[in-house]
Parts: sequence; structure tokens; C-alpha cells
Amino acid sequence: MSAVLKVGDKAPAFDLPADGGVKRSLASFKGKKLVLYFYPKDDTSGCTAEAIAFNGLRKEFEKAGADIVGVSPDAVTSHDKFKKKYELEFPLLADTEKSMLEAYGVWVEKSMYGRKYMGVERTTLLIGVDGKIAKVWNKVKVPGHAEDVLAAVKAL
Repeated sequence: MSAVLKVGDKAPAFDLPADGGVKRSLASFKGKKLVLYFYPKDDTSGCTAEAIAFNGLRKEFEKAGADIVGVSPDAVTSHDKFKKKYELEFPLLADTEKSMLEAYGVWVEKSMYGRKYMGVERTTLLIGVDGKIAKVWNKVKVPGHAEDVLAAVKAL
């Protein structure tokens, strides 16, 4: 069963393949604020809108001392295509085994049209320079979300 993380918890370590064939770990972002957003699937309408919104504010996040990382259960090859298609300039991690999704409590039972299935609950976490969770956004609605996260990054 997935963990439920809250503000003040230590962010679970991860080490996953990312687009471009590199690996990324929590330790590789040490000393920076990290916006970690979990999304269900590459190249779907909501996930694309969310990625484009974060990408559009990337320089603002950078100025505020934060990196952005997207995570989904899609494969690296899917991430590579998604990044290229929308010119995304931040890493996308491939959690095909769902170990990170479970550790962060975002791999959950969902329901659509009465059918139950396992999937990613759209969630964003802000991790402080101390490696602890500073803010959590659950069941994210995409419009205005990237701006809300940026405001929280600037306030941290």
C-alpha cells in the first residue's frame, strides 16, 4: 500500500532512469528546492497542459532556486518523444516499476465509469533544501497549478 506523505516528512530517496538515458536521484538535487510533480501519462491533454505550464515558468523556478522534475509510469522512450514534441526543458523520470510512485503515495486505486483500476493521482510536492517535504498538492487541477507552486517556491 502507498505511503501518505505530509509536510515535514523526509522525502523518500529515488534513483530512476530519465529521458535522454540518464539516471536521476534525489541526491542529485541536494541543496536545491525541488518541485516533484507526478502525472498519469505522457501526451494526454491534462498532462500536456501541466507540463507546458511548468515549462513556461521554468526560468522563474530557476531564479527562485528550484528544479522541476516530472514523474510518470511511462517508459523513457515515451518521455523522450513527449519532451521533444513539446520542447520541455526539465527531466522526466520513468517509474515503470512504480516503486517511487508507491513510496510517494501517488499510486492509488482510481475509478472511472464504475471501473476500478490502479493509477497515478496527479500530485505535486515541494521539497526544501533540507530534503523535507515543504508542501503537498493532492488531486491537482491543472489550470493555475504551476503558478501556485511557483508562489510556494518563492515563499520557501
